[in-house]
Amino acid sequence: MRKLDSNAHSVFLLYYHLILVVKYRKKVLNDPISNRAREIFEHIAPNYHITLEEWNHDQDHVHIMFRAHPKSELSKFINAYKSASSRLIKKEYPEVRQKLWKEMFWSQSFCLL
Repeated sequence: MRKLDSNAHSVFLLYYHLILVVKYRKKVLNDPISNRAREIFEHIAPNYHITLEEWNHDQDHVHIMFRAHPKSELSKFINAYKSASSRLIKKEYPEVRQKLWKEMFWSQSFCLL
């Protein structure tokens, strides 16, 4: 059984499964790029009361399991994460720019379960 989270006024257990797809489904995710994307996620997440639980990737998408608080603004977090990770990955891994020539790294849509 999973441990319940709590704050001053409530007890909760909010787990989410987020799937992000690389723009045009380009196969650019490898272990170093996925690890860097994960580091960026872990850096931004605490600002939104989000805790990473699990991270998996394929060549063109990532699966992210995370916990959140009721006051977490999920859409703001996801947009902030996608913007920051897109900018940093394309800056730090120039080979990505050859396959993704515009500024976006992630597809505009996402799946959140």
